[in-house]
Amino acid sequence: MKLKILLIFFVFYFATDNIMAEFKEGQVWKYETRDGEESSLVYIVKIDNNDVLGNIYHLYIDGISIKNPYSESGYQDHIPHSPVDATTLEKSLTELVHVTSDPPDISQGYKIWKEALESGEGGVFNIQIKEIIQYIEEALNK
Repeated sequence: MKLKILLIFFVFYFATDNIMAEFKEGQVWKYETRDGEESSLVYIVKIDNNDVLGNIYHLYIDGISIKNPYSESGYQDHIPHSPVDATTLEKSLTELVHVTSDPPDISQGYKIWKEALESGEGGVFNIQIKEIIQYIEEALNK
């Protein structure tokens, strides 16, 4: 019986994308993208630990095309800061591309988010990255 349980565990473990323990600052990942954004990449720039929210992963999302009426060109090719929980990464990330020691700067967005969190107004996303991008695009164009 113990052997059967152990066998089931190993089959399940190796048959799934068990990448949760591998999330680290500086990693650059491919993810399940929206159509037309297949070359987009996600950078895990910073990881915070919060007593209530747990690990918070601060992402920079590059290589997208968001319609943005506030941009000079009318489009935006990146999201400079997106705070997410592990669920988002588990649902979205598909392949570790590389690790960088020089990640993009998220300091401006991070500072605004941190102030909002401390005042009780901020939070994290727990949906897929492609859904975050869609949500932001829709919010910009209301």
